[in-house]
Amino acid sequence: MDERLILHTFVVGELQVNCYVFGDSSTKEVILIDPGAEPERIKTFLKKSKLVLKYIVLTHGHYDHIGALDNFFVPVYVQSRDVELLVDSSKNLSAFLGEPKCFHPVVRILEDKNILLIGKFSLEVIHTPGHTQGGICLKTNKILFSGDTLFYRSIGRTDLPGASLPQLLSSIRNRIMCLAPEILVFPGHGQQTTIGEEKEENQFL
Repeated sequence: MDERLILHTFVVGELQVNCYVFGDSSTKEVILIDPGAEPERIKTFLKKSKLVLKYIVLTHGHYDHIGALDNFFVPVYVQSRDVELLVDSSKNLSAFLGEPKCFHPVVRILEDKNILLIGKFSLEVIHTPGHTQGGICLKTNKILFSGDTLFYRSIGRTDLPGASLPQLLSSIRNRIMCLAPEILVFPGHGQQTTIGEEKEENQFL
């Protein structure tokens, strides 16, 4: 892994979401991926590490991944089909968790194959609908942030509104499993894995 790379994981909230701080140590510029909860803990880390938060990227719009958005005043990147989840508590599922919440951040729209820059690093957007219609993964060098598309030995839920098992399996098989086997996968929940391991061991595929 590139020695300039900043990569720090926070496990946040009741649903144990992986929130990632990703960036460039040479510029101290970072992004947040899926800030679902515990904003003060994240802010304290950024301040102590003297890091500059440039923007937020959402792998999808479910509440457990977006719950801390109101606490960071930077642009938020989200795939176009999940924008509606930010402003609808039923669609982002917070209404079903007993605390309906809507968010109105400064939104930047992402589409498939867009490239995001942070310091000297770039992230490629891979649209992987199935868990939500606007679900994405983010690829950089030998790393894939897979959101709730692909997990260690599992895949994202498809029993939720807007989800589709055939669509999710197609996304994984056609967009993700074609990547190099050595790529490290950092999922939205649970432990990291590799593309190669999931090709061999993931019973859902």
